[in-house]
Amino acid sequence: MRLGVLFSGGKDSTYAAWLAKKMGYKLECLITIYSENKDSFMFHTPGIELVEKQAILMGIPLVKEETVGEKEYELVDLEHAIKKAIRKHAIEGVVTGAVESVYQATRIQQICNKLGIECFNPLWQKNQIELLEELVKNKFEAIISGVAAYPLDAKWIGRKIDNKFIKKIKELSEKHKINPAGEGGEFESLVINCPLFKKKLEIEVRDVIGEGNAWRGVFE
Repeated sequence: MRLGVLFSGGKDSTYAAWLAKKMGYKLECLITIYSENKDSFMFHTPGIELVEKQAILMGIPLVKEETVGEKEYELVDLEHAIKKAIRKHAIEGVVTGAVESVYQATRIQQICNKLGIECFNPLWQKNQIELLEELVKNKFEAIISGVAAYPLDAKWIGRKIDNKFIKKIKELSEKHKINPAGEGGEFESLVINCPLFKKKLEIEVRDVIGEGNAWRGVFE
């Protein structure tokens, strides 16, 4: 089956793409939504400007769409992007990195049903500590690109997701009830290297902006 990947450049969408490829699916394109709303219900925004570089490293065409990010209406823009991918790359389905968000998963499924294509969610309901451990085991290098929950702060931006990170986030999850994989928006990630990349994405954290427990990196 020819698939388009709903791609944010973060750990979940990238890992889901890799799993789909391992299962024998053909990754025909990446589909990325650039949202003006930094607090979008649907779309990841920190580090999204690096998706084009990631697509080049993966050797996969990128289908882009912009949205103002208004709740529910942004789904119309997602549908336009998927239609464009169907037209340009003849995709028969999409793969998503949805793990636990019913809001995201149901809305993507509704669009796929409407367009007559499949929706593939290889990470759905996966144990989230195990998901982080699999990322490390399978040589995915990802860093934290944004945080939005106590007790996370600016110092977490740029931090690598490794075994030390997993141990710490597990402690914080148990103590403060935050989602260990960031599924509640507690943190966002950026993949800088993985088995899908031809080489490592070389970046620097140019700035960290925000306040309190809501921070995001500016990368170059």
